[in-house]
Amino acid sequence: MAVQAHVDDIPLFCAGTIAKLISEGYKGYLINTTNDEKCGPTSSMGETILSNEREVEDLANVLGLQEVFNLGYRNHRMDEASPLELRARLVFLFRHLKANTVFIFNPWGEDEENPDHYVTGRAVEAACWMAGMGKDYPEQVAAGMKPHGIKEKYYWVVRPGQPFNLVVDISDQIETKIAAMSVNKSQGPAGAHGSKLQASLRDKGLHLPALEGDSETADREYIRLFGLKDFRDLGQEHGFDFAEGFYHISLRFGFIGSVDEKKVQEYVDKNVTSLS
Repeated sequence: MAVQAHVDDIPLFCAGTIAKLISEGYKGYLINTTNDEKCGPTSSMGETILSNEREVEDLANVLGLQEVFNLGYRNHRMDEASPLELRARLVFLFRHLKANTVFIFNPWGEDEENPDHYVTGRAVEAACWMAGMGKDYPEQVAAGMKPHGIKEKYYWVVRPGQPFNLVVDISDQIETKIAAMSVNKSQGPAGAHGSKLQASLRDKGLHLPALEGDSETADREYIRLFGLKDFRDLGQEHGFDFAEGFYHISLRFGFIGSVDEKKVQEYVDKNVTSLS
């Protein structure tokens, strides 16, 4: 389950790793929490929302994700939304889809200035374990959903200085990452810049060979030249061509201090005696 606040989050921070897991047999879904109304190419809020919504669908197709859930909260105003409602909606989806792994913002990331990021991150963090509790949202359980908590979390790195303990080699997925970044024509930091630069140079009677081709080719080559530096630097630091970094948490073996029921049963089976 990949959860983003804005259409450009997943392409920038984790598209390569998601593509890698999909190629290994994972089934993936995408949740987009805001309507992205503030970030788009026109002055019309409605057209901006529609443009971004279409690009979320395109992103899912590029990465091979099964379905998109648009939650529709106001862009840059998620801190006005009910955290209880957001958490309940996430718990519902985690249980319904039986998600085991989640990609999300670090809910406690340093220097995070965007409320959409940390509100989304903290709601997901709470929903991850609450989805596995049988007495939380009992109406969902009564409707046939079984408690189902998240077992693995990938907190992606957004700002310099945010922690990471896992570096994922995405060298074989770099073309998919470039395609995912290129989808973001409305607001991505690189999505449509190649074709715009190409057109600007053409108007001046100039030509840049690296951007030669149609608009999509120019956009992708621009990303290849200028949009991958951080991922190239991180990868080469660890012996890869390209990499993405995460603060990775695995709950597959329980919490610290929790009891391993298998070990209990093994002990009982080995040491139990009859009362008679």
